[in-house]
Amino acid sequence: MKQSLRGLLATAFMALLITGCAMQPPSVVDRVPDQDAGRLLSQAEQQAPDQAARTRLEAANILARQGQRENAFEAANSIDEALLNDTDRVRWAMLFSELARGLDDPRAVLRATQVLNDELPMQANQQQTLAERQQWAQQALDQQPDQLQVTLPELDGTEVRRIAVALPESGPLSSVANTIATAMRRHNEISADGVQLTFIDAAQYSLDELYSRAQQMNAQLMIGPLDKDQVTQLEQRDSVPLPTLALNYGSGASNQAQRLLQYGLSAEDEARQAARRAYQDGHRQMSLMVPDNDWGRRVGEAFWNEYQRLGGEVTNAVRYNPSSPVSNAVQTALNVSGERARLGNIDALFLLALPDYARQVPPTMDYYYAPDLPIYATSHLHEGRLQTRLDQDLNDVMFIDIPWQIPDAAVGGEEVLPYYSTYQQLRDEADASMFRLMAMGVDAYELAKRMSDLSGLNGLNGSTGTLSLSNDGRIHRELPWAKFQNGTPSPILIPGLLGDEQ
Repeated sequence: MKQSLRGLLATAFMALLITGCAMQPPSVVDRVPDQDAGRLLSQAEQQAPDQAARTRLEAANILARQGQRENAFEAANSIDEALLNDTDRVRWAMLFSELARGLDDPRAVLRATQVLNDELPMQANQQQTLAERQQWAQQALDQQPDQLQVTLPELDGTEVRRIAVALPESGPLSSVANTIATAMRRHNEISADGVQLTFIDAAQYSLDELYSRAQQMNAQLMIGPLDKDQVTQLEQRDSVPLPTLALNYGSGASNQAQRLLQYGLSAEDEARQAARRAYQDGHRQMSLMVPDNDWGRRVGEAFWNEYQRLGGEVTNAVRYNPSSPVSNAVQTALNVSGERARLGNIDALFLLALPDYARQVPPTMDYYYAPDLPIYATSHLHEGRLQTRLDQDLNDVMFIDIPWQIPDAAVGGEEVLPYYSTYQQLRDEADASMFRLMAMGVDAYELAKRMSDLSGLNGLNGSTGTLSLSNDGRIHRELPWAKFQNGTPSPILIPGLLGDEQ
């Protein structure tokens, strides 16, 4: 047992298992409705999201049957598959993966075959077909040269001095947008680097109108939009009217648009990094605990896919209800029999949870005689402020977070943090829950300034991590690791260096 204080153990709740390590996908629709595909697509624009997803699936099927493969692919690609029921998700995955394979688009095939991660009703031949398509896509991507597809020739050799920032001033994202905008303004003032920021209320204009206004302002580039659906719309275009740094990631398997870069605080990036770290530390059989919601599904799939790619196996996985007690989720994750965990096929646990829930997991594991099972987690269990009494229950949990949240573990102290002067001012002003967004605003500003030299974006030490640019224009973060010790985040050394213990 660990020496920290542990809270009262919770009673049972219903946990939904994600069983099996094979991922599950879908097949081509068998019927052709007596409707016109164009009419169906027009109807979808007026429908509620879940109904629109079903309508677009029928339209994509009709187009595929008519031999209009590219139009069918475009219709299927526009579907948010999470809105479909299980049967329709299988139909969508079979259709979309077939179309993508025919169009030699391995990234789209991988998107479709992600359904193999979920427990869906599926025939054996469908599962085999999707698994074969997934294998083809992975091999195709491995053979592709790592060539940067996005280019910004109009910025080459210039200094970025005029930036339009398109963020909503009203609506559900306004609070997030205001926090990011405040950080940009403060950093702009402190940097005194001659960059002119002009803000446009993205809630008032369509995407095309935002670009028109930015061009009228003689902006060299635009930061925004923030809304995921809008970023998804942009990444499906061939290009955008102005070099753009979107503050979110689209839902497509890859970004297709020239002049569009994407950056954000991706939980999926953190999950993939956790998978690499666990594998690097020698763990080959993982258990998984993620919330039973869309966020949990996406992050869980990111971990699962990366861990399997490396050669590891997810042997047990639980989707838990965040509002229910912890005990049954842990029982399922650890194969508890009687009052003892059975860890014969589990050598570590990946945990996606918010602080209040996460703090209950290690004490519950102690109770079931699994106090030494390594736990890898994302930044979401860390509130970002020192709470040694509460966080005693997280002792020995390893997690990643942005350098601005764990300066002692990340860089050896606050004074050597990136953009230290801005950090000092924002740390005193910001609520702890919004501080990561402040850091995101600072890094977005710095990325935009450097978009005239895309090679300079790789390896950029930012406030939200070490940043790198993928060949399709998506910016990814590598975060530092910490471990709770005596309720305080402490450094973790890189495996194999200085004889550090794991």
